[in-house]
Amino acid sequence: MTQEVKKRIDQIRHGIVPEGYRKAGTDIIPSDWDKSPFRQLGVIASGLVDPQKQPYSEMQHIGPDCIEKDTGRIFETKSASELRLISGKFYFDSDSIVYSKIRPNLNKVCAPPFEGICSADCYSIKPTGKIEKAYLFNLMLGYNFYKRAVACSMRTGMPKINQDDLNNIDISYPKSTTEQKKIAEILTTQDKVIVLEQQKIEEIIKEKQFFLEKMFPKKGEAVPEIRFKGFTDPWEQRKAKELFVSTADKGYPELPVLSATQDRGMIRRDENSINIFHDKKNETGYKRVLPGQFVIHLRSFQGGFAHSTIEGITSPAYTVFGFSEPEKHNSEYWKYVFTSKAFIRRLETVTYGIRDGRSISYDEFLTLSFAYPSKVEQTTIARYLDKLSDLITLHQRKLEEEKKKKKALMQLLLTGIVRV
Repeated sequence: MTQEVKKRIDQIRHGIVPEGYRKAGTDIIPSDWDKSPFRQLGVIASGLVDPQKQPYSEMQHIGPDCIEKDTGRIFETKSASELRLISGKFYFDSDSIVYSKIRPNLNKVCAPPFEGICSADCYSIKPTGKIEKAYLFNLMLGYNFYKRAVACSMRTGMPKINQDDLNNIDISYPKSTTEQKKIAEILTTQDKVIVLEQQKIEEIIKEKQFFLEKMFPKKGEAVPEIRFKGFTDPWEQRKAKELFVSTADKGYPELPVLSATQDRGMIRRDENSINIFHDKKNETGYKRVLPGQFVIHLRSFQGGFAHSTIEGITSPAYTVFGFSEPEKHNSEYWKYVFTSKAFIRRLETVTYGIRDGRSISYDEFLTLSFAYPSKVEQTTIARYLDKLSDLITLHQRKLEEEKKKKKALMQLLLTGIVRV
């Protein structure tokens, strides 16, 4: 960022109008930009179409759940006939933008490159001749539009932006469509970088899932389909009660309180984004968890057992267990076993209750049988899967960095602070 741009940002932040800029209501914009209500830039479709009739029945359907928040990425879509849709929908074409009117705080807007129909919980918007589709799409994803849309939605019981409020949002934009196109091209280029990172993550996740399925024996099989070179010994078969033992060590209030998560195992509660109140006086009755142990928690029926790499204490309502013969096992290997899709499906046989009240019977879990290799082979499998996990984490960090870069570019370009 140049000194000139930094100076301009500082001036605007302090309400000073830089040279070549002007006041437009509460905004400070370039002198050759315009400011108009949304209705002059985008026409919101009216009139619903019947998704059961041709040609709409064969068109792809977009609902709020099909749009990734903050990015505009469109997830997999299906046709109206595949979804057996009945209620009226809005039509859109490849020049339109689809914007979710429900919960604008989720910031769901997309620019589909095809024609289709969208949920009545969305608006189908056709840009007018004043503004380019790609520019309007990015503008609607941007922070200034987002905060105004959210402010409008808070006036109702359920967060939702009505058509009048959307039409009345003031938009600042370059009069020159050439400048609009240049801005959109820069942001679209950054979008491609983001998509590339997302694709890398998805490919590695698929690879990891493939090996998770192939490196563990299928039901009725003694060994897995894929093994690392040098390992030929048969896998042992044992009941869980022969492999694991539960613990209930209490009286360690000085240790950090741990929370169970579905994706990170056991973590310190003060690192959890969810603030869970508990009475510190009760911590004496909390169970101690040691590195290498596992915890059966309230969401284990969905995400498996939580593995711990740290020492701490956790709710006395949870079951804590470890190995009866630790020297024969690698807990990192069993971490993958206990969070695999195959194991979570097996948990259905030892789970009781409904919905959020579902619990796993530890006694019944002990009746399950497991095939497992030597500790050396366990370690080899775990290290390979750890490498894939680390690679996923690396690309997820890169993805977040690229998303932050896109947001910064949007804030500079869509406000006219940086000119192109």
